[in-house]
Amino acid sequence: MTTTTTTLKEVDYEQPTDGAVCATRHAWARVPAELSAHERAQFKDKIRRLLKEKNAVMVSHYYVHPDLQDLAEETGGIVSDSLEMARFGRDHAAQTLVVSGVRFMGETAKILSPGKTVLMPDLDATCSLDLGCPIEEFSAFCDAHPDRTVVVYANTSAAVKARADWLVTSSCALDIVRALKDQGQKILWAPDRHLGDYIRRETGADMVMWNGACIVHDEFKALELELLKKEHPQAKVLVHPESPADVIALADVVGSTSGILNAACTMDAREFIIATDNGMMHKLRTLNPGKVFYEAPTAGNSATCKSCAHCPWMAMNSLADVARVLETGANAIQVDPAIIPRARQPIDRMLAFTAALKSGQPVAGLVPNIGAA
Repeated sequence: MTTTTTTLKEVDYEQPTDGAVCATRHAWARVPAELSAHERAQFKDKIRRLLKEKNAVMVSHYYVHPDLQDLAEETGGIVSDSLEMARFGRDHAAQTLVVSGVRFMGETAKILSPGKTVLMPDLDATCSLDLGCPIEEFSAFCDAHPDRTVVVYANTSAAVKARADWLVTSSCALDIVRALKDQGQKILWAPDRHLGDYIRRETGADMVMWNGACIVHDEFKALELELLKKEHPQAKVLVHPESPADVIALADVVGSTSGILNAACTMDAREFIIATDNGMMHKLRTLNPGKVFYEAPTAGNSATCKSCAHCPWMAMNSLADVARVLETGANAIQVDPAIIPRARQPIDRMLAFTAALKSGQPVAGLVPNIGAA
């Protein structure tokens, strides 16, 4: 099989933490080289064979390369948002999970299935929200607000999850925070300030915020989006809630990746403007061949890249690395066994809540009054 090479791409971003001066962090994103059609076919055949041999299944996020999305579904795995990834990995009979996404997704899979092997194509594929919420600083923030229920977004480390009362994803955050608010609980939210602010506006909950942001969604520009809407006046605007408030204000639908996908499939419209990672475009176009999708702008007309919304860490996932880790067992996710029980508690709460909500069962009894205890 042909050996592939990897290029290095430096990603600079400012990620403030609560009460601290902005510090510039650097992440080296190893972007896989493009493969020929023959190389892609070879790797796919090898992965199919190894999945069977290793009793393994692929779990891929909507933001990774289309080849990894398609191959996951073709081999009995799943392409989904992080909530469905968590459910699927926990419930599937396979003893090895290959998680194509970013590190917190692999850690969540390991927390829910500590007896399974969880492999990732690249262990350095991380997330700006995770990097921007270190456990030491976050614990101090929690200690400063002991009367608040700690709600953290899925895009966090295992250690941060272990410090939380609840875990949420963008698809269930509104429902869970609304239920907590209805019980009179005050919320400590981390780490994405845009998502937290959106939830606060929608629910009226009393929330204090960690000051984090996704480097992809934070770059969407409201002014440029308004101009694009004028160019395509019939297009519906679908926005992920990690985006800035002025971008969200222009949306016809605000939703998680699965929410955006559902809206595109069900709405009576032919054109859509999408404000989330452009990895979503593959699934959107596959499921809606008669519809047109435009990427929301991240810069103005004079920019080299007017719409370049793609996570550099998601881009590190590759067919070559999936084949390699399946063959060798490399890149197995490890989570400190001592924190797994505590980290699992907020995840289990989320999964129980969303399962009850989906089935129409009462959820009040699933919301312990933690903050007031």
